[in-house]
Amino acid sequence: MSSAPLVQRSALQWARAELFSGPGNTLLTLLIAAALAWVVPKLVGWALLHAVFRSDALACRAAEHAGACWGVIAEKLRAILFGRYPFDQQWRPLAGLLLLLALAGTSALPRWWGRWLLPGWLLALVAFVLLMHGGVLGLAVVPSSRWGGLPLTLLLSLVSLALAFPLGVLLALARRSPWPVLRSLAATYIEIVRGVPMISVLFMASFMLPLLLPSGWQLDVLLRVLVGITLFTAAYLAEVVRGGLQAVPAGQWLAARALGLEPWQVQYFIVLPQALRAVVPALMNSFIGTFKDTSLVVIVSLYELTGALTLALGGDPTWRPFYLEGYLFVAAIYWLLCFGMSRYSRWIEARLTARP
Repeated sequence: MSSAPLVQRSALQWARAELFSGPGNTLLTLLIAAALAWVVPKLVGWALLHAVFRSDALACRAAEHAGACWGVIAEKLRAILFGRYPFDQQWRPLAGLLLLLALAGTSALPRWWGRWLLPGWLLALVAFVLLMHGGVLGLAVVPSSRWGGLPLTLLLSLVSLALAFPLGVLLALARRSPWPVLRSLAATYIEIVRGVPMISVLFMASFMLPLLLPSGWQLDVLLRVLVGITLFTAAYLAEVVRGGLQAVPAGQWLAARALGLEPWQVQYFIVLPQALRAVVPALMNSFIGTFKDTSLVVIVSLYELTGALTLALGGDPTWRPFYLEGYLFVAAIYWLLCFGMSRYSRWIEARLTARP
């Protein structure tokens, strides 16, 4: 059966239908246009025309905030991107950052999906940790308490999501289990974790967990934070996956069982693929939320991207007045990465929809 032909509209027809379809819509469009006409010239003047782009604190102060001081980014770029990592060793987090970005970009392409992907990620993470920590191949040891900036943000996001996703799937399956005890345990865990903010989970993982460990045991603060983020994210992913499982018609389960498939085969080959396909947008929304929530680790003295900005400007009275430009730069990094994930999600959606 052929699909219905697409209706092509001219720009004038689109504007008339979307922007001027009625008195209320027309008034709202005119108000927004007037606001943009007032804001955009001022914003362009501040951000571009009157801005200071060179690393000159005197010129920035002379501008008296009439123009942006983008020179603060040039002056503090390495401190923002790499935090408290030793200055002469910052090629190591740069190499690790490029490694993670390259592998993430490669993994996003279906042509590279295969059995090598999981071992490749494990090797990349081991190489990243060795680069950051040192102690091998003549590299100086840098404790995890001095890691920071964008490499730490990516490490926390990627590792916690990689661990939380399978845990979330297992929790979703457990919550729909026919065994009451398993179902109750999964539901209790999910509701307790979802009922508290991530800050409290990070606080407990960082300060309360060591009190519960046997005497003499001590986990690195980075590991404790990773455990906290993973457990927190898994609870939210479990509910997303459970929604997808409920969207699969029960008749498919019954038909597969009638064909002789075992329960685990029905879940693995029939139910889970359809459930995960149905919740791709919700899953990506959770991924983006977790990526942004890594900024909360600053409360346990891990200075990721936003924390590194605070360190870079907070201790320097010369550049301290230009926090706004620094935060706009950090916000641009977050926006680029989140927008990229969002577009990738839409591409995956379209690709899965096109497949039979």
